[in-house]
Amino acid sequence: MLLSNMELLATAPGGVAKLRELILTLAVQGKLVPQDPADEPAGVLLQKIRAEKDRLIAEGKIKRDKPLAEIAEEDKPFELPEGWEWVKGRDLFSVVRGVAYQKSDAKDAPSEGLLPILRANNIRVSINFDDLVYVPASLVSEDQLLRPGDYVVCLASGSKSLVGKAAPFRPEIACSFGAFCGAIRPFTDAAYFAVYLASPMYRASVAEASAGIGINNLKGSSLLGLDIALPPLAEQSRIVTRVEALMRLCDALEVKGQLEAAQHAQLVSTLLGTLTTSTTPEELAANWQRVAQHFDLLLDRPEAIDALEQTLLQLAVRGLLVPQDPTDEPASALLQKIRAEKDRLIATGQIKRDKPLPPITDEEKPFELPVGWEWVRMGSLGESFDYGSSQKSVDDSAAVPILRMGNIQGGRVVMSNLKYLKDTQDELPYLVLREGDLLFNRTNSYELVGKTGLFEGYPREVTFASYLIRIRLMETFVNPEYINAYMNTRDCRESEIEPDLTQQTGQANYNGTKLKNIRVPLPPLAEQSRIVTRVIALRRLCADLRQRLAERQSVQARLAEALVQEVA
Repeated sequence: MLLSNMELLATAPGGVAKLRELILTLAVQGKLVPQDPADEPAGVLLQKIRAEKDRLIAEGKIKRDKPLAEIAEEDKPFELPEGWEWVKGRDLFSVVRGVAYQKSDAKDAPSEGLLPILRANNIRVSINFDDLVYVPASLVSEDQLLRPGDYVVCLASGSKSLVGKAAPFRPEIACSFGAFCGAIRPFTDAAYFAVYLASPMYRASVAEASAGIGINNLKGSSLLGLDIALPPLAEQSRIVTRVEALMRLCDALEVKGQLEAAQHAQLVSTLLGTLTTSTTPEELAANWQRVAQHFDLLLDRPEAIDALEQTLLQLAVRGLLVPQDPTDEPASALLQKIRAEKDRLIATGQIKRDKPLPPITDEEKPFELPVGWEWVRMGSLGESFDYGSSQKSVDDSAAVPILRMGNIQGGRVVMSNLKYLKDTQDELPYLVLREGDLLFNRTNSYELVGKTGLFEGYPREVTFASYLIRIRLMETFVNPEYINAYMNTRDCRESEIEPDLTQQTGQANYNGTKLKNIRVPLPPLAEQSRIVTRVIALRRLCADLRQRLAERQSVQARLAEALVQEVA
């Protein structure tokens, strides 16, 4: 049942990860391999482990543990197969605490008299020996030296998902482990431990047992108190062999999925690329027909729909999405009107005089424009370009809402997760937004700087933070929706934003002077409106495609979940 449905399960959203969890769950519940009545039962194995523990106690190598009550029937998570036993962690292993050392003791490089120390970041699927620290060997007890068969486990971390993570120690070098880690030391050789420690059952148990504010802690006593389903030794071996084989199959499915994703991305890029390289509306129409024949194949994942939407925006700002109308007033006349209106506003003191911007030479023009269009600097189209408020925000909804970087999403300004300003220090009404303003993200991570959103109005006065720039356009002559569409195209990103980004202390930055110098392909005003209408309709289509895809993926996920339940 499991094997016959692995491919189907793997194709569901997050399918391979869920498949791995299912395999491990079945393994620790005794449902992955058949039981053999000839196997020596786990009860006999426990007697042997008990004898080994008694020997280690007698030799002073481990301490005698306090007796624990047997697991009550109602506390047993599931019914065990014949020959299995419920045991506590302390029946199978001891827990050794890590080395406590001062920061001044730790060195970054090995030298005589120092021992390498593993820390939480070294615990992955296996132990990673990169980024070790070295401490004096005198700080490390013999018990704290890692041995073959030990499992290094994270006992404390700021990340709850890391606490309890364990990996087998396969000696490459003599080493120990830090105080935020522990060593699970089985009393007998037990490869089956790797299966249990990777299982959802173990992860759920340690998640429940770990606690803390800021730092999550897992006590050694919590590990010793774990309820574990113990199979017969011979069955443990069969389980390990089966799990390893199935995990290799999962690896292959994962690689296949990654390869298919890469091939799909290449196909999408190639076919959509034929659209953006079209030079005439007629060539675009022919290319569109060829691409449209493959939409079912192309648009079967969210990133492909994103790529289609981006392609449509690029076509729009290159004049290929709607036909030109020779009766439209050309953009050159529009620019003259903008200049005249700006001069009037300057003369009446309503805006400041802008600095002259350099002309755009033929060599600087990124691509050829249709008749009636013009290349122009962004600064020529704007009434003002303003940095926002640097005042500290508060959580008082009675104050003035202030928009931040996170409010720019998908080319729009979203009015969610708002913060507020109480002390506006005479900044308002100067920094109050009005409908049609654009907000430009000037400082953030590299991929987020340059994101622009259109403010579509709000019942209350709204302002914006200092790491945003407000672009207030000469709205009578420039359609903000069109400029916003251009600012969010790959053309603008690659030719105007990325070449001028600066990096400081991990943040990328883009200032107002650079923003004013961005080259913009400007259509006639009437064509701007036609482009915006067409873009809105096509983006709505993309949103519908995403919704349908999400519904289809939801059905796949429910089907996969039903199969998991049936198999389990």
